[in-house]
Amino acid sequence: MIHADLVQPINDQITSEAYASQLYLQMSMWAEDQGLPGASKFFRGHVAEEMDHRNRLVDYLVECDASVRLQAIPAPTAEFESLVSIINAAYAHEKMVTEQIDALASLALDRRDFNTFNMLQWFIAEQREELVLFRGIVDYMKLAGFTGGPGDALVNLDRFLLSQCHAQ
Repeated sequence: MIHADLVQPINDQITSEAYASQLYLQMSMWAEDQGLPGASKFFRGHVAEEMDHRNRLVDYLVECDASVRLQAIPAPTAEFESLVSIINAAYAHEKMVTEQIDALASLALDRRDFNTFNMLQWFIAEQREELVLFRGIVDYMKLAGFTGGPGDALVNLDRFLLSQCHAQ
């Protein structure tokens, strides 16, 4: 049901999704430490989302009677300069994940594994949503003239991130 050439890359993506969950948890904890409850909640919501992505991939391999091989998850950085740096890092990470999903979909098509390609369509749509979300946040920061320091702009950005928790 799954082409053998796709099993390891999907296992690698499982690790990538688990790493993303850890990264967003670390970002959430940084925001919590900085007294930014909106940003903390926003990133905490992404923790569960990334674990859902991981579980979807695990379930797919199990359904295909393919081996799931969990790998070590690298520790994410815990040091961030500002909320701006976190948002930019999260946006860059989502761009990277999009490239990974696109590469998996391309490989599935190359191997004529249409079932796996079909499963990956959900991830392609999900990544589009993530890129739109983070690009919107980056645009909001630019529009507000927020550069990362304390003050009203930081409070407004934190509130904006809290509002995005309900939009997801």
